[in-house]
Amino acid sequence: MLDPRAIQRRTLRLLFVTQIISGVGVTTGSTVGALLAADRASVAVSGLAGSAVIVGAALFALPATAIVRRRGRRPSLAAGYFVAALGAMLVVVAALRGSIPLLFAGFFLFGGATTANLQARYAAVDLAPPPLRGRHLSFIVWATTLGAVAGPQFAAVSGTALAGYGVPTLAAPFFFSALLLATAGLALLIFLRPDPAIVAGTAGGQGTAAETGGVGRALEVVLARAPATLGVSAMAIGQMVMSGVMAMTPVHIKSAGHDAAHTLRIVGVVLSFHIAGMYAFAPLMGWLTDRLGRRPVIFAGVVLLLGACALAGTAGHNATQLSAGLMVLGLGWSASTVAGATLVSESVPPELRASAQGLSDLIMGLAGATAGALSGAIVGLWSYATLTLVAAVASVLTIVWVALFGEMMRRRDKSGGVIRRRRRAAKGRRRAARAPKGDDNESRGAACCAPTKFTCRAARRAPSGAERGGDEAGNPTAVLL
Repeated sequence: MLDPRAIQRRTLRLLFVTQIISGVGVTTGSTVGALLAADRASVAVSGLAGSAVIVGAALFALPATAIVRRRGRRPSLAAGYFVAALGAMLVVVAALRGSIPLLFAGFFLFGGATTANLQARYAAVDLAPPPLRGRHLSFIVWATTLGAVAGPQFAAVSGTALAGYGVPTLAAPFFFSALLLATAGLALLIFLRPDPAIVAGTAGGQGTAAETGGVGRALEVVLARAPATLGVSAMAIGQMVMSGVMAMTPVHIKSAGHDAAHTLRIVGVVLSFHIAGMYAFAPLMGWLTDRLGRRPVIFAGVVLLLGACALAGTAGHNATQLSAGLMVLGLGWSASTVAGATLVSESVPPELRASAQGLSDLIMGLAGATAGALSGAIVGLWSYATLTLVAAVASVLTIVWVALFGEMMRRRDKSGGVIRRRRRAAKGRRRAARAPKGDDNESRGAACCAPTKFTCRAARRAPSGAERGGDEAGNPTAVLL
């Protein structure tokens, strides 16, 4: 007999370890991605490096979700890390050969690690008790801190580690990213047994998850449920603002005119603060999500994102203020992601949960990719400060739209409920009219039992058989009448 609690503890421990390993791998490469693109191509297209990673993550969410539904979490997570490791090696080869198309193909495949990291937080709640979902999810998000904070610093060291082999300083970190990501994927493939999604009955051969609709059906359900819509939108807002601002921060630092080694050191410090904001306080965000509710934490995250745009946009080349702004940016992302993901997971039916989670990752990726692609053009045409202003305005407009959409959905549900009650009442009257006229008690009983709020209230107000006395105590129809 499988013990879900024991499986959940084992799953959390394994995910914690692999998130540390993959955290180092992802951030080591991500730290230098935009710089490598700017060095090999131009500043105007450097934002496309991050966009290629995000687009890859978004599109890989579709096959990853299909794998979860049919095979479970284990092969889906492992596949994401293996694809990313292949992409990291392609980046190194592209840098050696000077091939821009191959470089961006590598960035695209590197996004598989982001998909796996996002899916890992959902794996943490497959078997989590409802009151602890926010905390279990945030625990896995927080695990990335231990690796991700060290990643930018490791990038500076690993940049010169392969100089003797002719590997460029800005490409060498991707070689070590490939090794780390392959290790994480292999660990999951071997040790994530039994699969938490299969045990929960939401994937694989147990339950109905494999036979239900995919992302298309999940989209219909998410749009029909205001809480699910809010959760997906919150994660998209956080990803959009974070991706746009963070992608161009290294390029903005480089514009100060420092040499490559000194630029890497500053970038490492600033991004370490940013990643600490993203992951280090995730347990606090999970606790607040369970304690205060999902919606208050989401809106607090939006406020933090706006504050981050103000701090970073007015920092100039002040590394201290940039670090503070990027850390607040990470906090806003953490709040919106933890609360949004928890809200999505509990707002859809279990058989569609994996598909809805994949849909949210897809939308997050597309929002981040759009922001990353536009960020390079905005900085190239105007400035980094303009980019933060645009990000702030976009986040405000998006959250206002979500609030209005939620109100519209509540009104629709309310009006739909009234219509449904009226239809049930009419159906009850038709049944009563078709009942045999000789049996007056049965006819009136059928009419009274029609599911309308008026007859139900009448039934609740009717005295019991004991109160009415006599033979009515054993006659349910008499009580209703």
